[in-house]
Amino acid sequence: MMGTTMETKVRNKRLVILAVLVILLVGTFIYSVNAGFSKIPFLDVIKTLFGQGSAQDTLIISQFRLPRIVVAVLVGAGLAVSGAILQAVSQNGLADPGILGINNGAGLAVMLYISYFPSTLDVPVMFMPLVGFMGGIVVAAIVYGLSYSREEGLLPNRLVLTGVAVSAAVAALMTLLTIRLDPENYQIVAEWLAGNIWASNWQYVFALLPWLLVLMTVGMFKVKTMDILGFGDQVATGLGVKTEREKLILLVIAVALAAACVSVSGGIAFIGLIGPHIARRLVGSGHRWVLPISALIGALLLLVADTIGRIIVQPSEIFAGIVVAVIGAPYFLYLLAKAK
Repeated sequence: MMGTTMETKVRNKRLVILAVLVILLVGTFIYSVNAGFSKIPFLDVIKTLFGQGSAQDTLIISQFRLPRIVVAVLVGAGLAVSGAILQAVSQNGLADPGILGINNGAGLAVMLYISYFPSTLDVPVMFMPLVGFMGGIVVAAIVYGLSYSREEGLLPNRLVLTGVAVSAAVAALMTLLTIRLDPENYQIVAEWLAGNIWASNWQYVFALLPWLLVLMTVGMFKVKTMDILGFGDQVATGLGVKTEREKLILLVIAVALAAACVSVSGGIAFIGLIGPHIARRLVGSGHRWVLPISALIGALLLLVADTIGRIIVQPSEIFAGIVVAVIGAPYFLYLLAKAK
């Protein structure tokens, strides 16, 4: 009886946390709609959201601000879930798609892609997540291969160190290639590298949304596997889990999530690191709760960062990637020192 009561209290606490995060996200979403150089009265914002606004308000909100806000929410959620899966696979709390070089790998592929195709065309836009995935999976394979030992399997500490090194090498290559771009494409790439939510139209939302729906759904079906992997490879194998196959599947899911997000948002790091850490502090280590809570925290973090960037130095703006880095870099150093 006491055990059942305790489980009910834990479940209720998690539901309250979930509800609070949803309320915060919705509140930030509504506030962000009116964040920018052109101010719109709150009642006019509500009218516009329900299709009763003026032509000018409708244009500003529906064609410029809403797509950007939705992209920020989707990207934040996708990166956080990707980070949670990577940390489960590697058994390393410092794993993050940005730190492991996956973001830069996807970015390099996208940079080469937009150098040859106008980014406003429907077909190239729809292919961008796939192109990003190809770049991300190549870098992930390199990092995984260099961090794997036949005797000990995947080495968590080596994974982070190898990821940082490979990420730096890919970033250097990206910088070198930008020198050869024409001024228009150079501006796009420069903004991408800084982590600007530059894909601010509905085409990018429709390109990203199917990837997130499919991959997050598959990830939720793998929560028990991730929990079992947390006990170590030997225990997992003893419980009937084919560890290497499951790790490969989860790795592909995480890379695809991160690459798809990065392809439309730019080089945004640390969301995949911070989101899962906060989620585990709030709801424990069970991935059935960690994944959705991570998604909400990641969405909230990136939306807040993008909103701050748009209002702090009006009429100019600070890119969301820079705001996230200001928050995430000290947090990463804190976790690194704690792990040491």
